Amino acid sequence: MSDRFDRDAAFSGTKDVPPALAIDAEALAAWLAERIPDFRGPVSVRQFKGGQSNPTYLLETPDGAYVLRRKPPGKLLPSAHAVEREYRVMKALGEAGFPVPRVVGLCEDAAVIGTAFYVMAKVEGRIFWDPAMPGSAPAERAAVYAAMNATLARLHGYDPAALGLADYGKPEGYVARQIARWSKQYRASETGTIAEMDRLIDWLPTRLPEAMPARVVHGDFRLDNLIVAPDRPEIAAVLDWELSTLGDPVADFTYHCMQWVMPEGPDGAGIGTLRGRDLDALGLPHLSDYIAAYERATGFPVARDLDFFFAYNFFRIAAILQGIAGRVRDGTATSENAEQMAKQIRPLAETAWGFAVKAGA
Repeated sequence: MSDRFDRDAAFSGTKDVPPALAIDAEALAAWLAERIPDFRGPVSVRQFKGGQSNPTYLLETPDGAYVLRRKPPGKLLPSAHAVEREYRVMKALGEAGFPVPRVVGLCEDAAVIGTAFYVMAKVEGRIFWDPAMPGSAPAERAAVYAAMNATLARLHGYDPAALGLADYGKPEGYVARQIARWSKQYRASETGTIAEMDRLIDWLPTRLPEAMPARVVHGDFRLDNLIVAPDRPEIAAVLDWELSTLGDPVADFTYHCMQWVMPEGPDGAGIGTLRGRDLDALGLPHLSDYIAAYERATGFPVARDLDFFFAYNFFRIAAILQGIAGRVRDGTATSENAEQMAKQIRPLAETAWGFAVKAGA
């Protein structure tokens, strides 16, 4: 269909910076000059299309390119848009050799560009906005998915204390706190009644599974938050650490697994999905095999509580998108696709409740 939503066109590349999110390029150049040896301006600034939460910018200079992530202006939900935490975890993981962009510096002084921000090196490579990786060969798809699985297993293998991140979050009660947090933020952003969200808010805290040892969790690990190397099926960088903390690795992994069972939005809009795709023809793993590979690599059990974790994670992402809907309502959304994304809240909530019923609700 010619009017089908094109994820690559919608999210790839950059656009002009809208006035509400404009940056003082001269002030930014002066800040960069204090942190980068032999830095030369001027700095040209464009905004990446893909950012839904923290506005993200491409900075181009005569000698190289950088990426800037900032808090959005305006009224923000409590604890949201924590660019300071993103910077900290990326710095620690980069020093451990994990694939993240090299961070340049953090600025918590809102006087420079209007809100707190950090700058990182630009990593060259490919971002696949469609999880089916159109245009790729089956063997490459299989290799990228194997690398993606291994990358998340590697993250979950780190001892947070060894990374200097023992205090990056509370090690106990992660899933219960996440349910409470996103229930509260859903209520703060609520734009209408969704019965399934109300039921989930009541049911989820009553069905908590056995917790795994605390690990650094990404919180939004999926293919379109990764940069794949330009010429080989390797993960060059993991992006978007806004939701990272210490938590349950199985909760983090099962969030990632939603890609296989995600409901498709109208005309293909919303979050990318493998649901209904011919996985064998594409060269992609079946969900059960993908789970088994992670279980072998980490020793963490996934399959036994999969229905609960799908209910929890679909609820969580519905609440996250409700925050985007709240920003549309308040006029502070950072992406022109935000309204389209917000249309996914009800189908996600319905899917979550379906998994809750399977888990015994």
